[in-house]
Amino acid sequence: MTETPDSEPTPAVERVADEEPEQSVDDTEAVPDDVAAYTRFSKIDGATYDRANEFLRDRTYITAREWAIARLCADFRTETGVEMTKIGENLPELVPFMTDTYSPQAVNQARASFEEKVQTAGATFLYGAMSEFFTAEELDDLMYEVTEVAKFLLEVEGVELTVAEELDAEDRISEVMREVRDSSVGLRHDEVTCPECGHVHEADGG
Repeated sequence: MTETPDSEPTPAVERVADEEPEQSVDDTEAVPDDVAAYTRFSKIDGATYDRANEFLRDRTYITAREWAIARLCADFRTETGVEMTKIGENLPELVPFMTDTYSPQAVNQARASFEEKVQTAGATFLYGAMSEFFTAEELDDLMYEVTEVAKFLLEVEGVELTVAEELDAEDRISEVMREVRDSSVGLRHDEVTCPECGHVHEADGG
């Protein structure tokens, strides 16, 4: 029987061996360092978009999408503007409950929607505070409730607040709101005739 020399790898085996490194490179997409290091929303890892969205809809005007993208736009702002493309392309890496990538236009639209809703909510709240619909005590209670929601969102984003910092923030907010209410009383009664009761006041010439 004729002995056959040790056979060389077949062309098929050679092709498989050659393709292995290329396949691993193709499967691993490079993630920018600042994206990989971003941990702002790590406390809600595994949470679904629907659960986050439901919480926000019950307590705010904004959606989870608008909240997350507004925060990303603030964090990925450079001297030349917001890195819309980076945010959109890496959205699932940056925010655990976001599963799709976004175009730069979609990122910008979500940020604009957030800003518009904040302005609308701010006008509504300030009108309520200035209109005397609430007593000073009721306004304090209202501020406590909305501050709790705001603090929760900050904590979810990874902001660590000490008890002293929380109390200080609440005191400063309450003080500002009392000043707003007191100033609004003066504004409403600057006219000679009070529009509410018809009483004639002396206009302040100062």
